[in-house]
Amino acid sequence: MADNRTILGIDPGTNLLGFGIIRADSGPVPRFVDAGVLDLRRIVSPYDKLEVISDKVGALCDLHHPHDLAIESPFYGRNAQVIFKLGRAQGAAMTAALKCGAKVFEYAPREAKMAICGNGSASKEQVALMVEKTLGTKIESKYLDATDALALALCHYYRITSPFGMKTGSSGSWEKFIAANPDRIK
Repeated sequence: MADNRTILGIDPGTNLLGFGIIRADSGPVPRFVDAGVLDLRRIVSPYDKLEVISDKVGALCDLHHPHDLAIESPFYGRNAQVIFKLGRAQGAAMTAALKCGAKVFEYAPREAKMAICGNGSASKEQVALMVEKTLGTKIESKYLDATDALALALCHYYRITSPFGMKTGSSGSWEKFIAANPDRIK
């Protein structure tokens, strides 16, 4: 199911939006394609920010043709206004991806951290280190939102390749997992 799949991860934000793209080929781990941060801090109007988010995500979809969008679901913090702003940013990114034909999957921040680090309370730096090691690439520390986005993409990859992951009409089994991952058996 994950072979020849491109996954776009988005860490939504109205000041900084991280994106990361991975490609699942026939290899044992997906490969790094692209990552970066969209800096929206100089844009004053919240509606202009949403337009830029939609345009940028649409451009990424046009360039890389992702099959799936793995996006961080908004979570409640101390300020209710933050969740509204994040929800709008998430909606702009989701709409752009849906227009390009990508399927959308949401993951809680703790779920992505758990999938990457084995610890739902891992720091951004820990997530970045594990993403770099997993994908065999180096990403500048100023792009922690990008490594969070890559972590979301990897979380989705692990979910769709796990025999216990997503249920999409065919049941997962250890037999299927072993057949698809002979290099992971010792």
